[in-house]
Amino acid sequence: MAADDPRTNETEATRRAVGEAHALSATMPRLILEAHRIAATVIHGLHGRRRAGQGENFWQYRRFVSGEPASRVDWRRSARDEHLYVREQEWEAAHTVWIWPDRSASMMFASPLVWETKLDRGLVVALALAEVLVEGGERVGVPGLMRPTASRNVIERIAEAIVHDPAERASLPPSFSPSPLAEIVVLSDLWSPIEEVHRTIAQLSASGAHGHVVQIVDPAEETFPYAGRIEFLEPEGAGSITAGRAETWRADYEKRVEIHRAEIRAETDRLGWSFTIHRTDRSASDLLLRLHMQMGAGPNGTGINRWHALDRAGGQA
Repeated sequence: MAADDPRTNETEATRRAVGEAHALSATMPRLILEAHRIAATVIHGLHGRRRAGQGENFWQYRRFVSGEPASRVDWRRSARDEHLYVREQEWEAAHTVWIWPDRSASMMFASPLVWETKLDRGLVVALALAEVLVEGGERVGVPGLMRPTASRNVIERIAEAIVHDPAERASLPPSFSPSPLAEIVVLSDLWSPIEEVHRTIAQLSASGAHGHVVQIVDPAEETFPYAGRIEFLEPEGAGSITAGRAETWRADYEKRVEIHRAEIRAETDRLGWSFTIHRTDRSASDLLLRLHMQMGAGPNGTGINRWHALDRAGGQA
């Protein structure tokens, strides 16, 4: 068969995908442990979201207040002493957060400046964020991979779905229609053509959903610490290019990165989304905490922190 025969390309792609799947399977236990550790650290520092309100789960008893309808009294509990008590349910207004971790070939990059790939960092943050959200009573899903769930073992469920995913590893989320009250978190290096990035963000926001775009980069992609004759390989099949004196490319490279990011930020600003740049030599916990604090910070105060806006406005969920 010829070198460009589709069957040859398909065989090579399949073999490469299988190898990547085995490599990811081998590292997943470490990533899961790291995600649990980071999630526990952040959860420990957060105030719980529990409060009284409409819901199905019992929260607490409180003393009856004069003027309330007598129908609210829990007579069985009140019979234990001389006071009247009201049975309160836990406030429930869970919404869905869709988390997309980019698992494409470009995310496998790690320079000598760091000890983990962009893929490792993206997966750890995605898994840890899922656990923090579920702990707070939210539902979490992965576009095209896993339906929203509030399962307490959400980290393991997402990890299993990722490891057994037979689909091509796309750089950007698939097209789907999240509900207007949903939130979307995109974790990617975002080195796709700017037209594709704009199209993806516009499609995801079309229903009115709020979102957060995180560009995960290796420090070498920020500083371009290269000199002399260097061959640069494009990991997703676009070939290679050789620089005779790589240091002379630094200024042009930095300018192109600046323009690319400015165009992403302009689009996220226009839609009211957040845009964050995260380097893999920085703390994953810091990114997780920042994302959590940004959740629900949309124009209408919707999302997992929406009760803060409601409390300030004197409203109810």
